[in-house]
Amino acid sequence: MKISGKILISLIVIAMISLGSKTKTETIDIHQLWEQCGLEQDISFDIFFKAITGSSHIENITNKDIITIIDFTKPSTEKRFFVVDLRNKRLLYKCLVAHGKNSGDNYAKDFSNKAESLKSSLGFYLAAETYSGEHGYSLKLDGLEKGINDNAQVREIVIHGADYVSEEFIKKYGRLGRSWGCPALPADISKEVIDKISGGSCLFIYADDSYYKENSVYLNRK
Repeated sequence: MKISGKILISLIVIAMISLGSKTKTETIDIHQLWEQCGLEQDISFDIFFKAITGSSHIENITNKDIITIIDFTKPSTEKRFFVVDLRNKRLLYKCLVAHGKNSGDNYAKDFSNKAESLKSSLGFYLAAETYSGEHGYSLKLDGLEKGINDNAQVREIVIHGADYVSEEFIKKYGRLGRSWGCPALPADISKEVIDKISGGSCLFIYADDSYYKENSVYLNRK
């Protein structure tokens, strides 16, 4: 059956309106979730939206009830590690987190996927299995973005506790201590947090980095 030009244009317009409505509805739903979780003072809606929409495209996340967000747009002197319970709509943890030594001083500005770079890597990760190693009780991270963080296991990028992640260290040095690329947590809370997010939940590390925003598959997937 031949379709006239006018009918074809009408169908395209209808499809575009339908897609636009879906996107608008999705934004409203996520904004409502953001408010219900009480995140207005802690996580910007833009970052939360990126975390939720990006993670929705990741098939191997087995625990979708919890998401962890690290906001590297904030300085190390502020709490920028957040664990959100999406099922019960509440913020579970909010604490300090260190970035890589070569990523910056108080702010993390430079990122790398290369071994021995001593830099943090951005993007989506799977919070995998726990183990006891050089830094005590730790959590392995599987980097899910090729060329951005997929060398995480080779680089031994893990979540662990560290004494240099504390208010006392900030008072003494004006910033947190820095890791070799690991998102290190306060020693007194690290085990509790690790046990909560391990075994298949999503971790999203974000910064206002042009390379990441342009090359992330999950951020740019519709």
